Amino acid sequence: MKTKIKICGLSRPEDIAYVNEALPDFCGFVIDVPKSIRNTTPEQVRALRRLLRPEVIPVGVFRNASVEAVAELLQDGTIAAAQLHGSEDEEYIRRLKSMGDFTVIKAFHEGTLWQAPGSSADYILLDHGSGGTGRTFDWSLAENISRPYFLAGGLGPDNIGRAIERLHPWAIDLSSSVETEGRKDREKILAAVRAVREYGNE
Repeated sequence: MKTKIKICGLSRPEDIAYVNEALPDFCGFVIDVPKSIRNTTPEQVRALRRLLRPEVIPVGVFRNASVEAVAELLQDGTIAAAQLHGSEDEEYIRRLKSMGDFTVIKAFHEGTLWQAPGSSADYILLDHGSGGTGRTFDWSLAENISRPYFLAGGLGPDNIGRAIERLHPWAIDLSSSVETEGRKDREKILAAVRAVREYGNE
């Protein structure tokens, strides 16, 4: 299985330039989450999206946004998938999917992981907490997950190889570990993508 990689929390044209150079499989935009230092507006994401190379799949990251707001960005092609990081339940996912043939990623943390196997989302994401904290997810909790998942939480170029060799996740998701002083770092992004390509192509 070829492990994929997502670089999350892009917010500047420079971030897009780094991603266009590194060519991860996915990139993520945190949309209308004011508490996040990586927060962007839909208008900002539309502008950044125009700079993004077509090989990189754009993902919108939401936290308890209205279904209609998420669907609009999917319908107009601003994003190609929605990643849900709040208290969105099965009814929310069903409503979103009833509005189009959308790809949905639902995030679960260590306290809600028991819900993950039954989720109707296309993919699940395993994180330590609410996302972007840099704290490591307890890998032992992922060992019995049989469906494809994104592994997040405390991952970086130094431990990506160990995570892939131990867990064989469908994808690796990085944000704070490819930053320096809260800004995306070109060298760290390039190193992270290289690490996934090296370890994740078995």
